[in-house]
Amino acid sequence: MTASILLGTDALQQVTCIACGETVAREDAREYDKYGDRWSREGKEFEYLCKPCHQDCCHQNRDGLEETLMAANAGRTDRKTFLRQYCELTADNTNSS
Repeated sequence: MTASILLGTDALQQVTCIACGETVAREDAREYDKYGDRWSREGKEFEYLCKPCHQDCCHQNRDGLEETLMAANAGRTDRKTFLRQYCELTADNTNSS
């Protein structure tokens, strides 16, 4: 049985890489779950990375990363303010461990 038969309509689906913006076939992409738990699939909508961008990613544990980014106002403030807030939050987490 071929991969396209196993995937059904996914083989024809096009997705956009959240890192570089390229549109690729779904079968040429990797799922990205911003909560870091791609195995719990029920009720989730995934974002995607093209294979080259996925290979460039750090595949280390991301526990708490999304919450820290949100708390630092990622995407909602200027870069300098975001970096300051992110560094303060991560320093707090390091000191409390």
